[in-house]
Amino acid sequence: MTDEIAQTYPTAYAPIDDATKQSGFTMASDPLTCSLLRTLAASKPGGKFLELGTGTGLSTAWILDGMDGESTLISIDYAPEFLHIAEQYLGGDKRLTLICTDGEAWINKNAGEKFDYIFADTWHGKYLVLEEALKMLNKGGLYIIDDMLPQLNWPEGHAEKAITLVSVLEKRDDLFVTKQNWATGIVVAVKK
Repeated sequence: MTDEIAQTYPTAYAPIDDATKQSGFTMASDPLTCSLLRTLAASKPGGKFLELGTGTGLSTAWILDGMDGESTLISIDYAPEFLHIAEQYLGGDKRLTLICTDGEAWINKNAGEKFDYIFADTWHGKYLVLEEALKMLNKGGLYIIDDMLPQLNWPEGHAEKAITLVSVLEKRDDLFVTKQNWATGIVVAVKK
């Protein structure tokens, strides 16, 4: 067995990947992570999905590819120049709502919302307002984060933040947590 992704990539992946490279965006999720996101999305038929940190929409495309026709995805990012790429290639999907706003402000404004799947791929919902994001997770819901292994683009001192975050998640009694020393370092948690 290898890490090779033998199944087809989402249709929108290649054009989004090209546009991402041209835009200079360097924080996109890697294909291995995205493949896992798609697989996990398929486990939530009729689900409500939340992605914090759309970027250019690479991971969004994979999540959508795993979702069924009754599921919905809200994806949030604060950078319109990158969100525009996601809108260009994914905006026609009626299951998707793209929102350009600050993640913390959105989480606080929508605190009563509940989701079956949260992919926190930015500071908000991960390093900031973690508790508030986890309160939005339904029982049996998936909370997924990546980039828990050292990355070349990490700022000074970020490694300690990642270690602390994983420790905080492991100590919670309302989550089952699995750490994966794979891809960019992934944590998958399920709300008890």
